Amino acid sequence: MNYKTTSLSPFGILIQTRSKSLPPADLALSELKDLFHQHQLVVLRGFAGFDSAEAFSNYCARWGDICLWPFGSVLELQQQPDAKDHIFDHTEVPFHWDGMYRPEVPEYQIFHCVKAPAKHQGGRTTFCHTAKLLSDLDKDEHGLWRNIQGCYQRKMEFYHSTTKADLISKHPYKDYEVLRYSATTNNPDFINPPAHTFAGLPAEDLAKTHSRLAELMSHPNYRYCHQWEDGDIVIADNFTLLHGREAFTSMAPRHLQRVHVNSSPAYKNPGLKEHT
Repeated sequence: MNYKTTSLSPFGILIQTRSKSLPPADLALSELKDLFHQHQLVVLRGFAGFDSAEAFSNYCARWGDICLWPFGSVLELQQQPDAKDHIFDHTEVPFHWDGMYRPEVPEYQIFHCVKAPAKHQGGRTTFCHTAKLLSDLDKDEHGLWRNIQGCYQRKMEFYHSTTKADLISKHPYKDYEVLRYSATTNNPDFINPPAHTFAGLPAEDLAKTHSRLAELMSHPNYRYCHQWEDGDIVIADNFTLLHGREAFTSMAPRHLQRVHVNSSPAYKNPGLKEHT
């Protein structure tokens, strides 16, 4: 066998190749998907890289139908000097789920690290396993959270949308609950923040819930922080996990590529309202 597997903590699995010439496409997709559904996060490390965005997109197409954006299939995530949105800046990005402002919510987030920052420069991608978190939640708190609905509005170059989601929602195709939550930030330098409102509980209880969510989503039992290395490929379950980004040193060499891949059938966003 040309690779080894290692469990990550507190969730996920790492597959490392013993041969740097081994392309990721040589791994059996059926086995990778089984690992994905067992662990919700699969990291491939040390495999032969992609020499272009097109090559990366072609690999992602093996996983299913790619979600197309106005810019194409591959989003180039790196800091821009004149950033108009936080995804192209270097600040921390709070936990959220992808596709919340789009007609279809992708199941798979596939990242490729073109260039990683040094460890001391920050920029780890963070993931929260919301199903694990909810399974440990006590009955009373769970009952309170079931009353909460979030309403989120965001306008950027690629969309202008409002979406609503129950804080505790069902996984679209599996028999367990997940959190659908986009956390807020108090950072005054955060570029183009979305607008968040929440309903279902008195204001005081909502404030306590936000604090409690922040505490639990950062707990080491539920949060995995990925330290990027050049060439890493990360496949994440966007239905079960929330994700975010730690801040990194401005203009550090952090360059990720990201592709969204739909489930089969594609999951239509149930709470979306698009604005013209």
